[in-house]
Amino acid sequence: MTLVSTHWLDENLSKVKIIDCSWHMPSTGRDGYREYLKEHIPGAIFFDLDKNSEPNTDLPHMLPKSSYFQEVISNFGIINEDKIIFYDNSDVFSACRCWFTFFYFGHDPIRLAVLNGGLKKWKLENKSISKTNKPLKKSNYIVNEQKNLVKNIDDINKNIADQKFEVIDARSKKRFKGLEPEPRPGLRSGHIEKSKNLPFGECINKTNNTFKSEENLIKIFEKAGVDKSKNPIFTCGSGVTAAVLSLAFRLINDNYSPIIYDGSWSQYGKIK
Repeated sequence: MTLVSTHWLDENLSKVKIIDCSWHMPSTGRDGYREYLKEHIPGAIFFDLDKNSEPNTDLPHMLPKSSYFQEVISNFGIINEDKIIFYDNSDVFSACRCWFTFFYFGHDPIRLAVLNGGLKKWKLENKSISKTNKPLKKSNYIVNEQKNLVKNIDDINKNIADQKFEVIDARSKKRFKGLEPEPRPGLRSGHIEKSKNLPFGECINKTNNTFKSEENLIKIFEKAGVDKSKNPIFTCGSGVTAAVLSLAFRLINDNYSPIIYDGSWSQYGKIK
């Protein structure tokens, strides 16, 4: 149950844990936490994507150490048996990244889902909004890190030669082709050799932020030249929008476990 509808969540608010993981590029001038304080789905907990990433690196949004993540989620009062619904007010991508993070740290995938359409669709349907937060009671969450779900730069470089997996880049076509500069300083333009491009937005309906139908997603991945038999690895600028493609691919392949190059272009594209 990788996606849930706004109707389903509205009917099951008291039966799940809800995480608002809204995050915005610094250039937008928006603050996900401030927006959360003004309005959020009732009962939602805020997950700070920047704060809850690995602090001891110059790369953005790297997965934290398992002990850190375990403490953060325990402080949220979440237990391993919880069904968790992720949403954002950020065009889906940060919700997908949070979904991937819990997947990586071993939460049962059957108990993880993204709200299809996020806060945008929820508000379009005039569903209930809250400004209040309930006190959280600390739990004892246990992680089970799935290290096979992440590739590092050595894996990517080795694969350029042996091509054991396909690398699919979720950035825009212009960034992929090196026709426009990267939004982060210190990065060259271009892409990983032999990688393919599928801008994450192509998988999303712009009117309400829902994922496109399974039939359309199959066509989109086929058009991008993605070979399902090669178990694709997804990358992007900082490992966030790559999660959109990994979730979309799981929607058309139930057996797929999302795999991301966590350093992404923020690491690979560094000017040396």
